[in-house]
Amino acid sequence: MKPKSFAVTRTLAVCALVIALVALSFAQDKPKAPQVSKGEQDAMTKVQTAADPAAKLKAADEFIKKYPKSTNRAGVVTQVISEISNVSDPAQKITLLESSLTVFKDPADADIITPILLNAYINAKRVDDAFSFADKALAKNPNDVTALTQVTRLGTEQAQQGNGKYVSQSQQYGAKAIQIIESGNKPANLTDESWKEYQTRSLPQLYQWIGMLSLMTGNAADAKTKLDKAASLNGNDPYTFLLLGSVANDEYQKLVENYKKQPPGPLKDSLLKDAQAKMDEVIEMWAHAIGLAQDNAQYQAFVAQLRPELEGYYKYRHNNSTQGLDELIAKYKKP
Repeated sequence: MKPKSFAVTRTLAVCALVIALVALSFAQDKPKAPQVSKGEQDAMTKVQTAADPAAKLKAADEFIKKYPKSTNRAGVVTQVISEISNVSDPAQKITLLESSLTVFKDPADADIITPILLNAYINAKRVDDAFSFADKALAKNPNDVTALTQVTRLGTEQAQQGNGKYVSQSQQYGAKAIQIIESGNKPANLTDESWKEYQTRSLPQLYQWIGMLSLMTGNAADAKTKLDKAASLNGNDPYTFLLLGSVANDEYQKLVENYKKQPPGPLKDSLLKDAQAKMDEVIEMWAHAIGLAQDNAQYQAFVAQLRPELEGYYKYRHNNSTQGLDELIAKYKKP
């Protein structure tokens, strides 16, 4: 299964829209712009009429070197990055974005370029490059919540695929992203709409991701804390309840092992009761997950994989019968 990041996708879309709108204004709103010299106007025209993104970037480099304090600088930057972001070839797109960082050097430029380049590395499956770039970008701007969220998602996906190289970094970056979002201090480069997405959608997702990483690294207590928080923030994500069930299942298995080692007596009887109660908790969490997922086409593989596990536990606790299971699942169906 793969984590989702609505806010990252949404932020990239918002960035693209902002770029497009600024570029359109740059091209069409000339009568309202301050008067510029003929030389500056010619340099701007050269950017606009360049044959391809590479030529536009070269023309923009010349423009900025000649007119570094131009009031039209932002328009030049956004127009060129807009063209580059539409390049279909992944390698060419990355090369141009990397080059753009050597041309557009203001901190505000990095706010535009960083999420697009980081996403390009991720889409091209250049994981090492993505983390290396993110490390450098975040060293300059440690509060870049978009970059923090992107690499946390990437590190979690990699851990699920068996690559634990970036688990520790991802946990640190995820915790930092959570801290920024929970502070309530909106970063200047985010719109009100995208900031709301981080607060309502990314925050529970981040708690889920770092909870999952804690579970993978054997820190069950921390995993449960983070996943409980994710569930409290978003009670409609079936993966969170699947993971909470997995935490409870690990606890159940440990109780069973301890139970098997004990001789008959009060301690063994107490452990049996504890194990049964923990199995009931697993059943509840997994029923909750399926209830949220079963009517959603994208979760059918998820339901098909989890349902037999749930049925096995339910039968054990209900005289080898599944009577009542569907009702339990239905209790958690999305309204």
